[in-house]
Amino acid sequence: MAGMSLVSRLALRVGSLCVGCFFAGIIAVTNLVAVVRKGPSAVFYTKKRSAPPACLQDPSLGTHGYAHLEDVRIHYVSNGAEDKPLMLCVHGFPEFWYSWRHQLREFKDDYRVVAIDQRGYGDSDKPTSVSEYSLLALTNDLRQLVTALGYKKCVLVGHDWGGVVAWSFAQTCPEMVERFIVMNCPSSAGYIKRVSAGLSQIKKSWYITLFQVPYIPELNLTVNDMASLKGVFKGSVMGVRSDEMTDEDVEAYKYTFQRNGFTGPLNYYRALIRYPELFFYRLPTPDLRVQCPTLIIWGCKDGALDRELAALSAESVAGEVAVKYIEDSSHWVQMDRYQEVNAHVREFLESTGKKSE
Repeated sequence: MAGMSLVSRLALRVGSLCVGCFFAGIIAVTNLVAVVRKGPSAVFYTKKRSAPPACLQDPSLGTHGYAHLEDVRIHYVSNGAEDKPLMLCVHGFPEFWYSWRHQLREFKDDYRVVAIDQRGYGDSDKPTSVSEYSLLALTNDLRQLVTALGYKKCVLVGHDWGGVVAWSFAQTCPEMVERFIVMNCPSSAGYIKRVSAGLSQIKKSWYITLFQVPYIPELNLTVNDMASLKGVFKGSVMGVRSDEMTDEDVEAYKYTFQRNGFTGPLNYYRALIRYPELFFYRLPTPDLRVQCPTLIIWGCKDGALDRELAALSAESVAGEVAVKYIEDSSHWVQMDRYQEVNAHVREFLESTGKKSE
C-alpha cells in the first residue's frame, strides 16, 4: 500500500477543511434564517422518544447480544442457529443494525446472520477520539468479531461505510472471508479511478468536506427533529424509491440517533481525511485484491455514488466476481429492493457452494 507524503496529507486535510467551512457557512446561514423566520423553538425542536418503536422489538429479527473486543464492546442482532455458517452484515452511515432487517429474516434458516452496530453507532461503544475510527481500527473490529462469535471464516456483507470496512477486511484478512457481498460501496481503487476521471463523483462527495468541520454537521443533523434523516431515507435525491421505508422505520433511526448522537458516525469521515493512507491508495497489488468469490450489488439511483464505480470496483477482485445492477433502486438497496437483493445474494451463495466454518 503506497504511503502519502506529509505535504500531501496536510494539503488534503487543510483543503478539505477549507471547502467544508464554505459548506458549513451556507448551512449556518440557512439555519439562522430559519431561526429568524420560525423562532429557535421550532428549528431546534426535538420530539421526546422515551421508548423504541415497535419495529425495533420485533422478535422475528433475532436476539440481541454483545461481543467484547480488545478496545470496544460491539452490539449485534443475531438470527439463526449458532451451528450455522456465519453471515456478518456491516451497516453504513447514517444507519445501524436495523438496516439489515430483511436479510436477518431471509437467510436465518441457512446462516447465523449477525447484523452489528459498528463502533460509534447504536448500542456499541463510542470512543471519543477521531483516531479510534481509523480504517485500521474498524477493520480490526471485524477481525476480532469473527473470532469472538466462534468462527474462523464468514460470508461478509457490507453496505456504504460498512462496505468500506468490509473491502478492507476482505483485502487484508483473506483467510477469514469465504465469500464477499458488497452493496453500493466502491473499493478504494475504484473510487480513486472515478474521481480522477472527472467531476461527477467529486461533486457528489461534497459532504465529506462538510463533515470535517467540528460541531456544525452534528447540529445540522439534529435540527427540525432530525429532519435530515427523513430526507436521507425518504427524500427525492437519496431516499428509498419503493414503499419499503415506512414512517415507523424512520422513527427507528431517529430514536437510535437521538439516544446516541452523530459524533461517532461523523468521526468515520474525519478519520478518513486525517489518516488517508489507509484508504487513498492506487490500484492494489495482486496480493491486496480480494481473493474470494465476490458479488457487487448496485442500486443505480444513488444520489451519492456514480454507477460506474461498480465495474471499476470489480477490478479490485482477483477471484470470481459478479456485478448486479438494480436500476430503480436508491443507495439503500438492501432495504429499497430487498426482494431482488436477497434473490441475487441467494443465487450467488448457492452457485459458489462452500459454507463458512
